[in-house]
Amino acid sequence: MEHAIFYTACGTAFPFLMTVLGSAVVFWLQRDIKARTERAFLGFAAGVMMAAAVWSLLLPAIESANEKNHAGWLPVACGFAAGGLFLFWTDRLIGRKFLRMGEGWRFCGMTRGTTLALAANSLRNIPQGMSTGLAFLAACSGGDRKVMAAAVVLSLGLGIQNFLEGSAVSMPIRRDGVPAKRAFCVSAGVGALEPAFAMAVAALGERAGALMPWLLSFAAGAMIYVIAEELIPKASGGENDRSGTFGVMAGFLIMMMLDVIQ
Repeated sequence: MEHAIFYTACGTAFPFLMTVLGSAVVFWLQRDIKARTERAFLGFAAGVMMAAAVWSLLLPAIESANEKNHAGWLPVACGFAAGGLFLFWTDRLIGRKFLRMGEGWRFCGMTRGTTLALAANSLRNIPQGMSTGLAFLAACSGGDRKVMAAAVVLSLGLGIQNFLEGSAVSMPIRRDGVPAKRAFCVSAGVGALEPAFAMAVAALGERAGALMPWLLSFAAGAMIYVIAEELIPKASGGENDRSGTFGVMAGFLIMMMLDVIQ
């Protein structure tokens, strides 16, 4: 068990560092960016989240469910629906809070849409961190070099993804007028959930694995809700502006390639 915790800590250090580096992008961005650039950023964030929901969450959820002799689609479908409904009710609660506090009120300086997107990314980091913890736990339990190599490759792939996701989280926060230092701290703090839950799984053992299909699909449903409700509409620029559309395509393509290569 001690070996599993040690290797998990080492394996999650690189992805978290990349999240921190990606979040630091806000220090090089101007607060007042052009509308077209803003839509491109929002579209890019939507594309990254969309690809992550499919390749990093839904497909591993189906694979995990099938390994446990379940009908792979059933827990994944239920978890996905639950994630979407959870974000729907969260959206309503956040909306009521903003309505009660007044139009000028913001949660930590963030608008309602950015707050909702931050909640979805937080939910995503929990099962992804648990997946990483399970990978290193399996590698330490079996003692197979190939399994350990696969866990290391997983860590490297997540690190590259997390750089993109760190910037995709911090940039919308900065766009809301939040100071760069606070936007960086919030994004890095959300990224810290990943190693924290990886370590928790390494400490608990394989008992946490039974929940993975549900948790992964739950996070995917939450992310898809935010993409459809907030990011895509805000990235749309009308008939003569396709910056948001190309941002979605670029974000999805890059994230898809990273997941497939991994």
